[in-house]
Amino acid sequence: MTASDRPSSPEELRGLFLFEKLDDGQLRWLVERGRVETRAAGSDVYHEGEPATCFFVLLSGSIALAPSVHGNEVEVKRTDLRGAYAGATQAYLGDRVEQVYPNTMRAVSDSEFFVLPAEDFATAVSTWFPMALHLLDGLFFGTQATYLMLSERERLLALGSLSAGLTHELNNPAAAAVRATEALRDRVAAMRHKLAMIADGRLDGSRLHQLVELQDTAVKQAASAPALPAMQASDAEDELSDWLDGRGVAGAWDIAPTLVAGGVGVPWLATVADTVGDDHLDSAVRWLAYAIDTELLMGEIDDAVTRVSDLVGAAKQYSQLDRAPQQTVDVHQLLDATLTMLRAKIPQGIGIVKEYDRTLPEIPAYGAELNQVWTNLIVNAVDAMGTGGTLTVRTWAEDGRRLLVEIGDTGAGIAPEIRPRIFEPFFTTKGVGEGTGLGLDISYRIVVNKHHGDIRVESRPGDTRFVVCLPMTQEEEPGSAGAALPS
Repeated sequence: MTASDRPSSPEELRGLFLFEKLDDGQLRWLVERGRVETRAAGSDVYHEGEPATCFFVLLSGSIALAPSVHGNEVEVKRTDLRGAYAGATQAYLGDRVEQVYPNTMRAVSDSEFFVLPAEDFATAVSTWFPMALHLLDGLFFGTQATYLMLSERERLLALGSLSAGLTHELNNPAAAAVRATEALRDRVAAMRHKLAMIADGRLDGSRLHQLVELQDTAVKQAASAPALPAMQASDAEDELSDWLDGRGVAGAWDIAPTLVAGGVGVPWLATVADTVGDDHLDSAVRWLAYAIDTELLMGEIDDAVTRVSDLVGAAKQYSQLDRAPQQTVDVHQLLDATLTMLRAKIPQGIGIVKEYDRTLPEIPAYGAELNQVWTNLIVNAVDAMGTGGTLTVRTWAEDGRRLLVEIGDTGAGIAPEIRPRIFEPFFTTKGVGEGTGLGLDISYRIVVNKHHGDIRVESRPGDTRFVVCLPMTQEEEPGSAGAALPS
């Protein structure tokens, strides 16, 4: 007992609403085990995250309680109510939960407290109020179970939404590949037919050989031909149609777009005419057009299959199903996979800007859970912007020890009065049925509890930024205030 401490008395404790129903024996028991302590104005009674060793009851003065929210202390309660209590309030749960202070308590004015060791508080609750203990026990763990169930529901809802988006994204290239394959089958059949007409004996072998060489050139040209602007392509098609019409090639208007798409011009067609002669020009041009069309269709199939492969790869990267729970990961790959998975949920009017520092190293992390953080932050940013705006994803290093990921949007911003509450579980500004209020809470727990990092937020109209700070190296389990969650 220090010079500033003093013993209490049964009469003093009986005057507190917390103890007014206790009998004389119980009050004497508390007096024997507790003490009265004073704290000067402005001093901290205890700090968030420290081992919860004592139960505090305010006798006089005033106090403030301030949990840590995304790295900053936020005062949530200030009182001068005699009998107000805080500290080791969950000591009765024993080692089933981590016994740390859930917030920081500060003396606003010179204050006096009745202080009871946590183990004695736990003994009193369990011995004197066994029924209440069972009720509190059930309430605490029942609430925890409900939270876990709702968190899992949030994950399943997000997974269902992403799966629907992925199905839509996969359907587009798959349908394109099917359409191109059907068209390719028709073109190959027509090409065989035209080749038979050319090679029916009326075209000598040397000219046929030259025609095949021209075909090879046309196919190579088609594979690398750049897409022309609409007006330029239209002019080129008109020029080819006029040239073909002038040489008696029927349906020139139908052939010209394919030839232009394959990079064919009038000079090249003149070479074909010199090779086969005017009598065979119609069949030769159509045969070459089918060859070019076939190459273009195979290019479409290749693009579609590549797109499907990329989507499957993104889904694999997003889910991290083939990886250990924690592994060294490239944050940029995770971000790109998440953006790919969310493509269907991002309106066309929203532009995406990536500002990646590609020199950043891979970091130890839980990849699938970080992807859930990116998903929550990106979806919130998109919702804040509606149908138009700019989504910015940026990475950089801080002090050579932490990797930072910023998700920014140009939406309306977060009102100052609700900013301290955005990480609270079940807090949401969305309408009924539109949000669970768990997205940011889950993200906070993943980043702070699991990765020992932090989430910061800055917001004003037209510029909101969530910054996720992640350690670049594996850290020990935290015991500091920054790691504890607000209760």
